[in-house]
Amino acid sequence: MRRIITGTTCLLLTLMCLGSASAQEKSITVGWAAWDPANALMELSKDFTKKTGIQVHGEFIPWPQFQQKVFTVLNSHGDTFDVLIGDSQWIGSGAEYGHYVELSQFFKNNGIDLKKDFAAGPVHYYAQWPKGSDHYWGLPTEGDAVGWTYRKDWFAKPELKKAFKQKYGYELAPPKTWKQLKDIGEFFQGRTIDGKKVYGMAIYTKRPGDGISQGVLSAMWSWGVSMHAPDDPYDLQGYFNSDEAVDALKFYKSLYDCCVPPGSGDNYMEADLDAYTSGQVAMAMNFFAFFPGISRNPNVGDVTGYFVTPGHDGHHGTQLGGQGMSVVSYSNKKKWAKEYVKWFSQPEVQKKWWELGGYSTRKSVLNDPGFDDSEPYAKAFKESMKIVKDFWETPNYGELLDTAQRHFNQYIVGGQGTAKEALDAIVRDWHDSFEALGKYDN
Repeated sequence: MRRIITGTTCLLLTLMCLGSASAQEKSITVGWAAWDPANALMELSKDFTKKTGIQVHGEFIPWPQFQQKVFTVLNSHGDTFDVLIGDSQWIGSGAEYGHYVELSQFFKNNGIDLKKDFAAGPVHYYAQWPKGSDHYWGLPTEGDAVGWTYRKDWFAKPELKKAFKQKYGYELAPPKTWKQLKDIGEFFQGRTIDGKKVYGMAIYTKRPGDGISQGVLSAMWSWGVSMHAPDDPYDLQGYFNSDEAVDALKFYKSLYDCCVPPGSGDNYMEADLDAYTSGQVAMAMNFFAFFPGISRNPNVGDVTGYFVTPGHDGHHGTQLGGQGMSVVSYSNKKKWAKEYVKWFSQPEVQKKWWELGGYSTRKSVLNDPGFDDSEPYAKAFKESMKIVKDFWETPNYGELLDTAQRHFNQYIVGGQGTAKEALDAIVRDWHDSFEALGKYDN
């Protein structure tokens, strides 16, 4: 009897342990940066767990350490992440170094048509590698781009509207061109409003990371600049250092020289956010990811308007931000990770993702009749998704980026050399980088 009880007890304990292990194993971990959209994703993922029984855990890393920690894991073939929401620049490394699972056939098998269902720019930059191919390594997740905020209340003051019209000959309103942007910046620079000295705008100037490049590129894309020849990604001469590129870089420097608050030589996202929400500037460049927080800010939320990065001479573009969702090849739970990607792609999930504060780029969400009025920044976001362009996404993008950062900062903030010299140096260094990788061996 004792043996039967003991055996039954062991059997029950074994079953309980197996059940517990099974329950523990039926989970996936999503890696992303530690910010509000990640919290929204965890809230959204409760629906996935209810539907599938698969728990979703978040491994969220502060932005300053995000890239370094993620690639430490990936390069060691670690299984910390099952799903990774990585920056657009990582798509080339993810594909070529084997970090990401190719999802092309999985998408086909499950009726997921990225070109049909999602905005073209996000598909191109968050999912596709090589560019122009039908090979996909991710799903557009957090659409983002450089956009602008402005002080509606200042723009609406009758005395300011009158003074602006007298000086520039047109109405004070959100700018459609970079020339208008500069006019408005000059108009507000050093002006006293409500007893406080204010400035024209906050722009990106930061040297470390990718700050100043995000701002400069937003101008360059609107000058019609390309990084390389249309039919050869390694043919650089005469493209990124074209006359149009020189004009765009000179213009961006002119904004720094004329229209920013003192001490703005090291500005990026947080600094621009602080300058705007503290009432220092009439306009601010920043990523759309910050706009939900601005719209709820007690100081400026009710008086803030939003506009798309301006165009120039028939061209219109803005720098892409945001991330795509990929399955990590070193995961032991790739089947469940793929199920999560499939679930996230669905129209009703994408709709709720937008409602919770995520930036969906699914066409059914963007083209919904009520989308433009769903948030004060919604229309500007939708328009921006039509014109986004991105920096290099090749595996050596970090080296290429550091080159651009250094020369942009030396010219714009440091006042060294000319725009032409800066761009020629960038193209020369990029050529050397690609040459070292054997891209010109033919």
